[in-house]
Amino acid sequence: MKYTVITGASSGIGYEAALAFAARGKHLILAARRTAELEQLKSKIAEIDNTLDVVIRTVDLSIAADVHAFYESLNGYSIETWINNAGFGNFASVGEQHLPKIEQMLHLNIEALTILSTLYVRDYAETPGTQIINISSGGGYTIVPDAVTYCATKFYVSAFTEGLAQELKSKHVPMQAKVLAPAATETEFAERAFDLDQFQYEGRVPKFHTAEQMAGFLLDLYDSEYVVGIVNGLTYEFELKDPIFPYATRAASKPVDSNK
Repeated sequence: MKYTVITGASSGIGYEAALAFAARGKHLILAARRTAELEQLKSKIAEIDNTLDVVIRTVDLSIAADVHAFYESLNGYSIETWINNAGFGNFASVGEQHLPKIEQMLHLNIEALTILSTLYVRDYAETPGTQIINISSGGGYTIVPDAVTYCATKFYVSAFTEGLAQELKSKHVPMQAKVLAPAATETEFAERAFDLDQFQYEGRVPKFHTAEQMAGFLLDLYDSEYVVGIVNGLTYEFELKDPIFPYATRAASKPVDSNK
């Protein structure tokens, strides 16, 4: 029995991705901080297909020790797809950003994603049919005013994942690494980023996708041989692309011997 792992599955893109993969008959391991929401999602998936095994894990992935414990708790499962979706944003100028929130964002967006990616690649890179998909952002390719630190975390996700994809390809191993870069999406993102109780996208955001639409784009990326799935920030069309960032070849990246 093979499983798809989705972090940040209690709402938004992670929630809709869980439903989309369930509709394809995939057994699921769903992780998030909120147990009640995960239980509700599990019940909804049972309505789609009650033969699916849905494992839930309540975990705060901004705590490194809990990230390791979460991964270790899955030792008995065969994982064919790993989706690092958990993350949040922040809107404030650098000099005015609230550091405790920023520290938590760095732990979640960068540290947890790196730890889980590393562990999954270590254990499954040689396994045919495996994929790791990391969720970045349009802000992982373009710096947005008053979201500099958030964008920097997502530039990391984009560069790390594109580099991982190149590395896996150069080693001729079967695992594929891919990065999804949404633009504005109707989720709880804005509420967390702006520290609001509620945020209404309709009428306030000129263009946006629903979380269900983004889950559909995620499946398009999953089904493809491309590395990057990105929403065009001008047209809001979804585009599948080869790696965007430059990648030095091994020969070009070797240090020069100045004694020669």
